[in-house]
Amino acid sequence: MEPQTPSSRRVLVAKPRGYCAGVDRAVVAVEKALEQYGAPIYVRKQIVHNTHVVKTLEARGAIFVEETEEVPEGSIVVFSAHGVSPAVHEEARERNLRTIDATCPLVTKVHNEAKRFAGQDYEILLIGHEGHEEVEGTSGEAPQHIQLVDGLDAVDQVEVKDPSRLVWLSQTTLSVDETTETVTRLKQRFPNLLDPPSDDICYATQNRQIAVKEIAAEAQLVIVVGSENSSNSKRLVEVAKDYGADASYLVDNADFIRDEWLEGVTTVGVTSGASVPEELVEEVLARLAKHGFGDVTEVEPVQESMRFALPHELRKDLRARA
Repeated sequence: MEPQTPSSRRVLVAKPRGYCAGVDRAVVAVEKALEQYGAPIYVRKQIVHNTHVVKTLEARGAIFVEETEEVPEGSIVVFSAHGVSPAVHEEARERNLRTIDATCPLVTKVHNEAKRFAGQDYEILLIGHEGHEEVEGTSGEAPQHIQLVDGLDAVDQVEVKDPSRLVWLSQTTLSVDETTETVTRLKQRFPNLLDPPSDDICYATQNRQIAVKEIAAEAQLVIVVGSENSSNSKRLVEVAKDYGADASYLVDNADFIRDEWLEGVTTVGVTSGASVPEELVEEVLARLAKHGFGDVTEVEPVQESMRFALPHELRKDLRARA
């Protein structure tokens, strides 16, 4: 076999990658709240599913809690990008908490769809992962009307009251392909199943999957930067394997890369989940460069320009200060 030289080793970096508009909005909301009101600022759950982001905000004075009851009465609490149920909003009111709702607007869209369909007495099949915060928040909008469908294998267990009044919604961070398969199987069982008025899987999840498909077709190894509890990051690993990569791994940062992964590899693909800061990708590229992967090409099959305004509760006070 021809020996590898540094010039024969290359990296294909997916674009878009990293922060989506919803994550950027949520992280900046915590940062601005700390500047505006001072520490501590409480955050219910991880603001986004990334270890580095959480640790960085903790160092600045954010305190992350699992439940609203852990927040001292009268304090400020930020709700994470994944959204919360109406019951959580009520708990915050009971504790006289000042809330900043950093729920991603695309998750809020799904919440609104759930409320509207429930109001029309539809049964809702929510495609998503059991226990995920987003699923819990959406389910809480209409618990009597929503049934969770956790992947393709769960379709055969679905039982409905009235197959003629049935609609599906989905968690925003799923694999596009897997969700399409699940919907197809559901429609085989329930031909009258309605689609939501617009695609629930968020633009950023779709764009990152499109980009990783392109690099996976040429790379033997795809490294996805993201934390283990990040649904969209884990989906990128699966998509990379499905679309041509011999191997794909999820790493929190460059320290998680193992030298043996690079043995015999000439092309490495790199991408990152929607809650990952760019500095972590840069560290991965630096680590790869030390192993001779110095030829870096960015692959951009789709452009992304979405931006979201900060939560209105925060904008009001920032304007007043300005």
